[in-house]
Amino acid sequence: MSLPTLDDLDGVKGAKVLARLDLNVPVKGGEVMDATRITAALPTLRWLLDRADVVAACSHLGKAKGAPDPAFSLEPVAAALSRALDRPVQFVADCLDGAAAEAAPGTLLLLENLRFYPGEKANDPDFAKRLAAPYTHYVNDAFGTAHRAHASVVGVPALYGPAKKAAGFLMGSEVASLGRVVNDPEQPFVAVVGGAKVSTKTAPLEALVKKVSSLLIGGGMANTFFLAKGLEIGRSLVEEDMVATARNVLAAAAERGVEVMLPDDVVVTDSIDDPRHIDVVNPDAVASDRMIVDMGPQTRERYSHVLSTARTVFWNGPMGVFEVDRFAAGTLAVAEALAASSAFSVVGGGESVMAIRRAGVVDSIDHVSTGGGASLQFITGDEMPALVALEA
Repeated sequence: MSLPTLDDLDGVKGAKVLARLDLNVPVKGGEVMDATRITAALPTLRWLLDRADVVAACSHLGKAKGAPDPAFSLEPVAAALSRALDRPVQFVADCLDGAAAEAAPGTLLLLENLRFYPGEKANDPDFAKRLAAPYTHYVNDAFGTAHRAHASVVGVPALYGPAKKAAGFLMGSEVASLGRVVNDPEQPFVAVVGGAKVSTKTAPLEALVKKVSSLLIGGGMANTFFLAKGLEIGRSLVEEDMVATARNVLAAAAERGVEVMLPDDVVVTDSIDDPRHIDVVNPDAVASDRMIVDMGPQTRERYSHVLSTARTVFWNGPMGVFEVDRFAAGTLAVAEALAASSAFSVVGGGESVMAIRRAGVVDSIDHVSTGGGASLQFITGDEMPALVALEA
């Protein structure tokens, strides 16, 4: 995939640029709680601000449902963005307020939540035209929404010709790093896949089995694989309707000689919130009144060893109930093993990214993806609407 870059933009000097960013950050009490995505957008914004007259950043935030909702306003994000850039940011209370583009040269605008209009998610052509109308150029640096066919990432770029639209630095980095994993992974290629559900990762699992030498499975989804192998798992989280899918993944892996590793010891408890009993047992010895909440120390050691021998690693999803400290050991062990490995490493998914931050190893990971769902879709090889729109 050859995306147009910022350097390919023609006439950006003195231009008015609409920059689609991913500023979908957690906000509580009017304050941004995690500025990771804001920080990731800064290189592209600085490049544009050094050249264009006006830069209008736009984004969605939260689960706004096609109408204004103060709970999902981007106004607090404008303040956080201003602090990060150490320059004023003019908040625009309506993303379709075209008059804002007539601001003085050097102005950075932040438009209100795109999803306050139903036309955004519906990819409505009229909404796209109104959003794009005041701006001469378009830049997409929102990889986290690249898998969504929404107006701001598909309809809007369709209105711009070659050399008037480009991918930002973050988008380019995401595509290059994930492309290396998908198209040219150095072997041994190890994928670590966790999280609660097989159902949300069926296609990525099927795609990864065709590329990896080892697939390490953890988290709640491991329980579905245990059930597929005929094990009793007590009160553990499981998707019974995905057992057949798990069996298909195991069969496909066996046919290709891919090693699928499941925990061979697990942490079980009677309660996540108020546990009276926490034990380590074999997966075939889970009592009917217990639930699996993490992988055990033997598995942590085994997974860490496999990661130490890898040359390429992709990780998405925690290994247990990571949000509870006493059940986070498995997830943190993977983070630390990945950091110690010499492999080219890519981490995607909110909780996996939280784990490497919590373990203090972010700087030891080659690429930290800003889009969990988008990175999974990229791994499957499925078409990414936003990328296609930039290339058209």
